[in-house]
Amino acid sequence: MVIVFLLLALAVLVTGNWYLWRRLFRDTTRGPGWARRTGAAVITGGWVLAVGALVGERTGAPFWLQQVMAWPGFLWLALSIYLLLAVAAGEVVRPLLRRYLERRAPAAVIAVPRPEPVRSGAAQEAPQDAPQEKTEVTEAPREVLVAAPSRRLFVSRVIGGAAAAAAVGTVGYGTYGVLSGPKVKRVTVPLAKLPRAAHGFRIAVVSDIHLGPVLGRGFAQKVVDTINATRPDMIAVVGDLVDGSVKDLGPAAAPLAQLEARHGAFFVTGNHEYFSGAEQWVEEVRRLGLRPLENARTELPHFDLAGVNDVAGESEGQGPDFARALGDRDTTRACVLLAHQPVQIHDAVEHGVDLQLSGHTHGGQLWPGNLIAAAANPTVAGLERYGDTQLYVSRGAGAWGPPTRVGAPSDITVIELASKQA
Repeated sequence: MVIVFLLLALAVLVTGNWYLWRRLFRDTTRGPGWARRTGAAVITGGWVLAVGALVGERTGAPFWLQQVMAWPGFLWLALSIYLLLAVAAGEVVRPLLRRYLERRAPAAVIAVPRPEPVRSGAAQEAPQDAPQEKTEVTEAPREVLVAAPSRRLFVSRVIGGAAAAAAVGTVGYGTYGVLSGPKVKRVTVPLAKLPRAAHGFRIAVVSDIHLGPVLGRGFAQKVVDTINATRPDMIAVVGDLVDGSVKDLGPAAAPLAQLEARHGAFFVTGNHEYFSGAEQWVEEVRRLGLRPLENARTELPHFDLAGVNDVAGESEGQGPDFARALGDRDTTRACVLLAHQPVQIHDAVEHGVDLQLSGHTHGGQLWPGNLIAAAANPTVAGLERYGDTQLYVSRGAGAWGPPTRVGAPSDITVIELASKQA
């Protein structure tokens, strides 16, 4: 089944890229030449870099090599998505544009010379008994009308150019949004068990920072500065902090030591930590001053704060253990749970959690990826209720793969807890 899936994926990839090449390069040029060869080289090279960046990240290739491949490779990945969508949308416009041009103006014609036989020699009629001279036939020019270059070529160039401009603009704007840093989002969450004294307690929730070969120390500093500017009472880092080893990314994560909150900063693992050496990263964030909650709970003055490992940890015997984190707690106290993936909400409901804070989905990151995310997660972004438990899902601060977001802006959310007794 795996081989069949891989072959199917390869067939789809090849077909999609052939379609792109055809619409952007073959249909917009007048026969074989450097433009078509350049187009094939760009598409092939882009995918070589994209696959290389993905494989290099997973296999722990030298970090400098990951950085060399990541920027062009991941940006090509995003660009190819929107090129394909734009070219596909152009199929709707193509016949309409051709029909409009046909009604607007008749087919263009140009004049070209055409040969016409004429006689040379004696111009006067000779007597019938005079000897006949041999005449010579020559060609004289005559103008005829022939069709100008194809209107089909013009339409292909207009649609191809518009598709390329739309895709580049979309990816450029989405990349700028990520690199400029996440924006602050504020959400009020009422909790029935929260005492009046805790009314207005602020939790800064940040997830999916994804420090790696693209987003480095400068980006981490922006995230830290943004969080500190909100002056939260507590900070929750809800997984997927990194895409790489402590050796490669330790310096990039160093600004996390500057996080400031009255009740401290807490951390739970995400699935990407288990691709990057989870145990080493747990120790590193502890060294930086964050408190990891590995299937554990702590009692804050007015509510319980618990955290569970990500489900990806099951492959290493370090999966989520809700009983250990929540089993013996005082159920009369409000409980806030940190869990990377929204799918963990069902266990949270069973254990009487009042509020679960999650990330993981990126809000889809690249539209229409939100449709795929919605199929795999109970909540893609925002606040929803499941029985007596509320779930808040952050879109995340960074981005995985392409440093680009479309239709899913990055955020750091300040959750303000509200007491119903206030």
